Amino acid sequence: MTKTKLFTLLGNYPNTLALKKGQVKLDLIDFDFADVKVSNTAFKPLVREAKFDVAELAIVTFLQAKTYGKPYVLIPATVLGRGQHHTIAYNPQHGELRPSDLNGKRVGVRAYTQTTGAWVRGFLADDYGIDIAKVHWITFEDPHLAEYKDPDFVTRAADGKTLVQMLLDGELDAAIVGDTLPDPRLKPLIPDADAVARKWAQARGGVPINHMVVVRTSIAKERPDAVNEIFHALQESRNAASPPPGGSLDPWRFGVEANRRSLEIIIDYCVRQKLIPRAFTVDGLFEA
Repeated sequence: MTKTKLFTLLGNYPNTLALKKGQVKLDLIDFDFADVKVSNTAFKPLVREAKFDVAELAIVTFLQAKTYGKPYVLIPATVLGRGQHHTIAYNPQHGELRPSDLNGKRVGVRAYTQTTGAWVRGFLADDYGIDIAKVHWITFEDPHLAEYKDPDFVTRAADGKTLVQMLLDGELDAAIVGDTLPDPRLKPLIPDADAVARKWAQARGGVPINHMVVVRTSIAKERPDAVNEIFHALQESRNAASPPPGGSLDPWRFGVEANRRSLEIIIDYCVRQKLIPRAFTVDGLFEA
């Protein structure tokens, strides 16, 4: 049988290495992996040009892509997930700051549509009483989806400005800086962030999802057998990695039910933050 070649965007993670190294046996498909060092740099051509057959994709970008009718359907395979509470920081040299202090403040984020930003804004609203529309969000990049326009409480930084330098200089009160602090002068805004993140995950259905896998809708309709093989290949590769914590603390959850609560939460966050105009059902995300 001739295998179907699928142009694929997939990062090099502990849970994907077995697949990318060819250690997972495939009967129906061949993955043609794109030579992309950082997957999120290819999300824009994915959703604007439908460039890939299979791809990891940030969950907020997928929800927006579904809103605008892009030709992809979700596979219930999480390839990147993490606690997010540690990703927002401030510069204590300009005074102490608490999460509950952010109304009226200037907060930087790479892009308003960034998935990490959506999770953090949700925490701030639900757990610290912040009104998202009363924060001045300062961005530095366009959304991945050309059709999406940021809300009116979001402002683009001036040309030449950078997020970290603005934070150091006091032009931003806080910023979502990513997985590691980019400067030793910065401090996490949320105290005991890792412990808070663990409790959050245990109480609310799991570690927040960053990236799941999507497949071209036409393939999902015409080749459900191939989609099934993609799912099981990703799962086998994940199982070949050193096991992370199980249950709600597993960052690489597979299956609809294992991811259902996290997906319900991020859908709700996206509606409340004006990232998407209406809610989707979780099951509808997987329907071609």
